Amino acid sequence: MRRSFFLLAAAIALPTFASAQKQAPPASGTPKDIKLPPKRTFTLDNGMRVTLVPFGTVPKAALSLAIRSGSINETADQVRLSSVVGEMLKEGTATRTGEQIARDAASMGGALSVNVAADLTSIDSEVLSERTGDMARLIADVVINARMPDSELGRIKANLARQIAIDKTVPQSIANDRLQQILYGDHPYGRTYPKDGMLEGFTIAQVRQFHQENYGAQRAHLMVVGVYDGPAVERAIRQSFSGWARGTPPADVDVPPGPATRSVTLLDRPDAPQSTLNLAVRIPGPASADYIPIRVTDYLLGGSFGSRITTNIREDKGYTYSPYSFTNARQKSTYWAQNADVTTKDTGASLKEIFAEIDKLQKEAPPQNELRGIQNQMTGIFALQTSSRTGIVGRLSFADLHGVGDGYLTNYVKNILAVTSEDVRRMTATHLRPDKMTLVVVGDKKTVEPQLAPWATVVP
Repeated sequence: MRRSFFLLAAAIALPTFASAQKQAPPASGTPKDIKLPPKRTFTLDNGMRVTLVPFGTVPKAALSLAIRSGSINETADQVRLSSVVGEMLKEGTATRTGEQIARDAASMGGALSVNVAADLTSIDSEVLSERTGDMARLIADVVINARMPDSELGRIKANLARQIAIDKTVPQSIANDRLQQILYGDHPYGRTYPKDGMLEGFTIAQVRQFHQENYGAQRAHLMVVGVYDGPAVERAIRQSFSGWARGTPPADVDVPPGPATRSVTLLDRPDAPQSTLNLAVRIPGPASADYIPIRVTDYLLGGSFGSRITTNIREDKGYTYSPYSFTNARQKSTYWAQNADVTTKDTGASLKEIFAEIDKLQKEAPPQNELRGIQNQMTGIFALQTSSRTGIVGRLSFADLHGVGDGYLTNYVKNILAVTSEDVRRMTATHLRPDKMTLVVVGDKKTVEPQLAPWATVVP
């Protein structure tokens, strides 16, 4: 009897549950512009800039010293030398060993990391609030008094060589390497991997010289975000960084124009079950009025899970699992790219659908409800990115590198929401032109090459 009662109760409740499942989610609120916390910015006599941003209530602070040094400063025979220098920074100073650097950072509640990119090298940490000044002193010691011990160079080079060897077996890395060569030629942006023997041949003298020539106060910007004692931290920064030599200004390396016509490059990976597609074209950078509309276009076209290309070749056709597009903004040049790993037999069909989606968006503005969904997603992601100490550091560093000012951040949501359907169509037609795109395919040549014939003559 009792069991029958529960079965009856469950049967009665079932329609109610089903109805609840069908209810539409509540409408999203109106996205709001972010308000940057009040910040203090000043410049030391040696040219180093400092930005202090009080943020949050958790007793921690993020510190990031961004230095305008990276692969942009390498010559053709120095590829990845900037990465070696970055690793060597952690190996000791005039007064600390590498082990002591790590131990000192840990005692402050954090760790010290060095990240080398094309245009910037950053030295980063998050520590307990009361140790913020101590971490500023440690970062200053690491960057100013780097010892660059010869005894550690062999290990650093071996580790990097091993990682490069692994990368060069990955189809995505192989495709990206060739893509950068085609987009940028013999410019530093076009050099991903050193030639055979180059890395092994770097000497400690070259490492130290690169550090001396490309690290200096006038290239540096220290950002501190979080909870900290402002006057005490400022004193620590002035005391520890004021003696840093001014150094040379950032490099001004001209970037050659992008390819004027479409090219298709096929790199053979015999019997591969998938083809890796990298499709790219140069676009205006963050300082351009078109950049934010292009970003919206990217999200709608291929840069989000619900985007058109993803829906087409993943959800509808089943050609691929994780296609994605993105904009890569370097200080000197920006490009848009669509990547996908597709089933080998469907390589040509995948490209047909990708180009068809681009062509359609060039001709027809997207419906307003589709655009609004993308805009809401972008503003939501931005809210998450600016809700943490490291997120604020990253956004401020991006704005600083590209010279777009705080208005880029404070007006970001407003500018995203201001993009119209016609703007999206116009951005696609103006900047995402298939006749200028560079396509690199890594796959089984005997199966894939005939499928590429409709788009261009294949370049070996």
